[in-house]
Amino acid sequence: MTSSTPGPDPVQEWQEWRDGRLAAVTGPYGPLALVGTHWLADHPDGRIAGLPGRWTAAADGAAVVLEAAPEDGLTVDGAPAAGTFRLGQDGGPAAARVAHGARHLVVLHREGLWAVRDVDPDAPARRAFAGIDAHPHDARWVRPGLFRPYVERRTIQVPNADGRERGFVLGGELALTLDGDEHTLQVAVEPDGSLWAVLADATSGTDSYRFRFLRTPAPAADGTVPVDLNRVQLPPCAFAEHFICPFPPPGNTLPFALRAGERNALVR
Repeated sequence: MTSSTPGPDPVQEWQEWRDGRLAAVTGPYGPLALVGTHWLADHPDGRIAGLPGRWTAAADGAAVVLEAAPEDGLTVDGAPAAGTFRLGQDGGPAAARVAHGARHLVVLHREGLWAVRDVDPDAPARRAFAGIDAHPHDARWVRPGLFRPYVERRTIQVPNADGRERGFVLGGELALTLDGDEHTLQVAVEPDGSLWAVLADATSGTDSYRFRFLRTPAPAADGTVPVDLNRVQLPPCAFAEHFICPFPPPGNTLPFALRAGERNALVR
């Protein structure tokens, strides 16, 4: 008699992913806590309404210079800030070097421009949040995929949620077959090799948010990669309007109703 160990339960794994997503979104420095993104180019005098201190881009363009007085109540690296500080891009809200009480002031760099994000655990969006509406897990949406890398990465200009166009670097296309038809998505390749697609479908803007994100593991050496459309997720701008999420690149609108994954953020 032989025995075998049961494989992982895909529904349970998906539920654990859902739980992790909810924890990340609702955390004190998660996307719901973002109350402002302030581009320094829009504030040539360095003064930003509601933010203590004076914030300017360094003359060499390689950092942000913060001038803080004791009465500003800022801290840098956990110590009261008084003087001038040179700041690079932060690794994220939780790792921000500058704080004002519980608020974290996050230094951001995009396409040569610097900004400061105001992340406040007491943000109204955190109090109003009531959950993430999502479709139930459906094995139909778990598909084998094939990554076809471009010979060279391509940068295209796409609109962003804040109304500006920015460069989006694409590394190839991800192909998957559904009901006998092949569909492809242009994807970015993350530093760890994983893939990221910004996509829309026939439900976008009606039955689901106007666009969504798909992330997959890094492809194998032969380009194969598992694609779980049950894990299509809302972009950060679905939770706070101050994010600059890119819209789907041309060709990334699927011609069918993708009734899978996260649909919308719920508010009280």
